[in-house]
Order: sequence, then structure tokens, then C-alpha cells
Amino acid sequence: MLTVERHRTPLAALALATAAVLATACSTGADTKAPAAGGQGTEAPSTPAAPEIRISPAKGSQTVRPNRKVVISASSGALEEVTVETGGQVLEGDFDAERTKWTSTTPMIPASDYTVSARAVDGTTASSSFRTLKPEHELEVADVTPAIKGEKVGVGAPIIVTFNQQIANKAGVEKALKVTSDKPSQGAWRWINDTTVIYRTAKFWQPHQKVTFTARLKGVQGGKDMYGVKDMTKVIHIGAAQIATIDTRKHKMIVKRDGKVVQTMLISAGNASTREYTTTSGVHLAMGKANPERMISPGRKKGDPGYYDLMINHAVRFSNSGEYVHALNNVWAQGRRNVSHGCINSRPDQAKWYYDQVQRGDVITITGTDREMEWNNGWGFWQMPYTQWKKGSALA
Repeated sequence: MLTVERHRTPLAALALATAAVLATACSTGADTKAPAAGGQGTEAPSTPAAPEIRISPAKGSQTVRPNRKVVISASSGALEEVTVETGGQVLEGDFDAERTKWTSTTPMIPASDYTVSARAVDGTTASSSFRTLKPEHELEVADVTPAIKGEKVGVGAPIIVTFNQQIANKAGVEKALKVTSDKPSQGAWRWINDTTVIYRTAKFWQPHQKVTFTARLKGVQGGKDMYGVKDMTKVIHIGAAQIATIDTRKHKMIVKRDGKVVQTMLISAGNASTREYTTTSGVHLAMGKANPERMISPGRKKGDPGYYDLMINHAVRFSNSGEYVHALNNVWAQGRRNVSHGCINSRPDQAKWYYDQVQRGDVITITGTDREMEWNNGWGFWQMPYTQWKKGSALA
């Protein structure tokens, strides 16, 4: 019995030792889920990097082209606010869909100091400043016709814009020109030379409305080292629809206002002995008036046959080739014969009436002669079909 007990004691000890080993193995297995030394295992959540805001042009730039785009972008995250300004004038611009980039959409003012401020959604901010260059040639509108303050113009009136510089970048400049009207209508620009562009509607303006012409030229490049320095706005008032119809064969002129006949005048037109003395047929516009107007025979000097130098009353000009509706005490011919040097003459009281009523841009349609009005003879722009007129646009 004593021998048997001695052999069982080591077996019990072995069982305890084995249980201890197994318990140790289970503990070691559970510990494999904990991070190991040296940073191995499951990583802790990382903190996102703050957005970096980049601004172009670079800070401190001194000769930035006015038509260059200003771009502000964030490397990560979204932009909340961007302001680019000079002298209280804010530069227009748009964000992209993700609001990670802002790009200017209009040119800048030449020779101006700009400041930039930007803020990201997380509160990150950035600022900068730069200066635009002073152009060697300053571009601006020299004249807009007809646009005299308080003047009412006719339904055929063009908008003639003259610049102070010769324009090389016509498309860029034309994009900066805008015409709006109370009663919308279709129209187009046509360049007639390097300094003049003309706006004409497809059909006559609707009467009794306001038309606004705007030239947003600031920063627009017109040519090499040439940038716009001034914007301009002109308001043009369209008056009544006054349309005169002249039939040289019937020797009669009928004036309608807003569709109603308001005057019938007996007239005498050009005698047609030469082309010079033939009244032009076509759609004319009243260009201006004077009382009196000095009229001198073109291409003739004193002593030549057919020479004249006269002061004529109540003269309304409708071409650059010397044609007018004017007064003349010539009642023996008016309504009967064409005896003039190309003008339309009428009884003095009726000519005065027309002179007092006419507006620049009023339509004067003449028929009955074999001499067609040239589209570029004064304001003969309605002589050109609109489909052809549009081809003179730099944006066509």
C-alpha cells in the first residue's frame, strides 16, 4: 500500500503541471489580439490634414495681366468664402461643384491693387495681394450715337459705337458689349472698320421704350498692350414709330406716326439728269437736321455749270451723298415734276412741320428711281439684309 501511494503522487503533480501549461497557452492566444511592441497590430484613427489654400497670381506680383484668371484652390476640404477686391469693387467668380476651387469670371481693372482673402470650411484662412499692370494703350468708348441725353430716336435707329483705339481683338471687345431693351428684339453687331462697330436690329425697334447699351471694357484686351480702362452705360429712348414713305413718281410723301397717317406732303425729287442728281431709292434713316443748312454742289467749283452754294431752311439729312428733305418755295413743281439736284423738297410750311417732328433714326422709304441707296451711304444700314448684316460680327 505504501509503495502504491508513492507512485500516484508524481502523476497528480504532472496533471497539475499540464493544466498550468494549458492555461498559459490559452492566455498567450488571447494576448495576440493586443498591439505588439514596435507599433504592429490595429492602428489608432488618424487626424485629417488641414486644407492648404493656394492663391494665383502669386503674392506680391506687380504686373498681372488684367484678363488673367484669379484661381484659389484648397488641397483637401471645401472653400467656404473667397473675396477678391480692389477699392471696394469685388471681382466676380464661381466655385466648382465640390467648392475646392474658385475662378474669376470677369477681367480685372488695370493698374489696380487687389487683395485676396479665402476661408475653408474648417476655418483655415489665407490671404494675398498683387497689382495689375498699367496698359501701354488705354481702351475706352469715344462715342455712342445716337445717345444724347433726353433725345428720343426713331424705330430704325442704329447704335454706333466708336473706340479711341484700333481694335485687333474684335471678338473679345464685342463680347463686352451688351444691348437690352424693355421690349426684347433680335439684333447683331457689325464691324465697319477697326474703330467702329454698329448694332442693328433684325426688325425695327418697337416704339415707346428704353434701350440700354453697356460696354464692360475694364480689363478687356483690345490688342497688344491694350486693355479697357472704363466701363460705359448709355440709355437710348425710342420714341414714336414715325415712318415717311416717298413715291418719286407720284411726287408725294406720306408720314405715319404709330401706324396713323399724320401728314401728306407734295414733293419734288431729283431730276435724274445725272446719277448725282438722281434721288436714291431704298430704306433711309433721318441722320440729323439743321435750319438753315448750307448746300454746295459736290465736285464743282464756282463758275462751273450747275454750281450752287445756297442756305436752305428746315433741312433733314438722310444720306452722306447730300440728300435732304427740305423746304423750298417751289410749289409749281411739287406734286408735279422732279426738278431738284437729288433732294426731296416740299412746301416751306410742310417742311417745317416735318423738321419739327422728325427724330434721328426715323425711317424714310423712297421708291421710284433707278439709283439704289448703298448700305454704307450714311445710315443706309437697312439696305443690307439682316442675314448678311450678322456676318459682320466678330463672333459669327
